Amino acid sequence: MKDRLEKIFPHAGLLPGAEKLIRHLHKHRVPIAVATGSDHWGFSRKTAAHKELFSLFHHCVCSSDDPDVKHGKPAPDCFLICAKRFPDNPDPSKVLVLEDAPNGVEAGLKAGMQVVWVPDPRADRSQLADRVDQVLDSLEHFEPEKFGLPAFGSS
Repeated sequence: MKDRLEKIFPHAGLLPGAEKLIRHLHKHRVPIAVATGSDHWGFSRKTAAHKELFSLFHHCVCSSDDPDVKHGKPAPDCFLICAKRFPDNPDPSKVLVLEDAPNGVEAGLKAGMQVVWVPDPRADRSQLADRVDQVLDSLEHFEPEKFGLPAFGSS
């Protein structure tokens, strides 16, 4: 299995709109981090083609092998640990989670964070859509100013 993943992961692409959003937030000194259910091995391979972009993140929590994360998604541990690792240790209600997976959405909600869900088009939205702050078909449609962040195009 690892051999197959070793071949597939380096070709993992970004969600449409992700690079623009990451660069925008970094430019405006908005602290950003990754909280993934993957282990370090998988995450490093999935992001291998995007090392420069992922270097813009303050930190990454790989919940599958992070010793501080006791329970994986849909438990809130991953997001709560991730938030605590920022220097200012923000209140969870001030943290914005951008998620594509239902388990991650559940984790963000249980953590008491704001959640934007960018689901797979085939996903059943009926259980979660009315519980999140926003559902987007693509990160290309994300409007940062709706969450108190600098708008795209601002200097």
